[in-house]
Amino acid sequence: MGIGIAQVAASVACIPRVTLIDASPAQIERGRRFMDALLAKDVAKGKLTAQQRDAALGRLHVAADGIPALADGCDFVIEAVSENPAVKRDIFSTLASTLPEDAVMATNTSSISVTRIGASAGERADAVIGMHFMNPVPVIKLVEIIPGLATSDATLARTLALAHAMQKTTTMSRDMPGFIANRILMPYINEAIFALQDNISSIGDIDTTMKLGTNVPMGPLTLADFIGLDTCLAIMRVLHTQLGDSKYRPAPLLVQYVEAGYLGKKTGRGFYEYAAKP
Repeated sequence: MGIGIAQVAASVACIPRVTLIDASPAQIERGRRFMDALLAKDVAKGKLTAQQRDAALGRLHVAADGIPALADGCDFVIEAVSENPAVKRDIFSTLASTLPEDAVMATNTSSISVTRIGASAGERADAVIGMHFMNPVPVIKLVEIIPGLATSDATLARTLALAHAMQKTTTMSRDMPGFIANRILMPYINEAIFALQDNISSIGDIDTTMKLGTNVPMGPLTLADFIGLDTCLAIMRVLHTQLGDSKYRPAPLLVQYVEAGYLGKKTGRGFYEYAAKP
């Protein structure tokens, strides 16, 4: 997600510099290769010129020293780490004490309360907002915008302006568990896993039924593998815990797969098996 967001931002001519930070240098290198491949495809398809590709890559920089590199001149940060509340709170606490006073701090969380994350920024909670991109970011046009309880009108305006500069369509959600997309999507995926667990049908038939029957690009179990089963489980647990309704109870089979390390496409196995990349 972070690489996809960085690619889209770097492709906007009015954004002079995009700085990419990751705790893992190897992950950054894999991301850079992935970005190079996507941009090369766009050039081959005529969506970009070679000059536009080179300009986008020229705007992208990697900060080896992490968040301290953002202290000078960074005016907008988009965090895209895993759905771990403690990790996000630590990041936003550090950002609040590091960034210039007028910087906006956006979180790409897919389910965690923006207000809760914003509280970690202390007096700068007004500069924290949810900016939930969809995966793959360069392809899907939607961004959910989620103001927290303390988010200022100025922060909201700047976030909308950036999303529109990225040529994204925005929707607005209240700061409620799951927001719009995952409040609807994750119970759908979870119910497909219950259907598999209860031996109603096979993996392939469940996916084919929903793909062809509802005219979506992929079935729910394929989509779960693509998202990451650990991410699906984390979101279901947020919905279940914070809304307190048993209809959000994660399917035991989903829990079992995650405990087994079958996290989906990123680990080579989820509901389907995937060939290792060379």
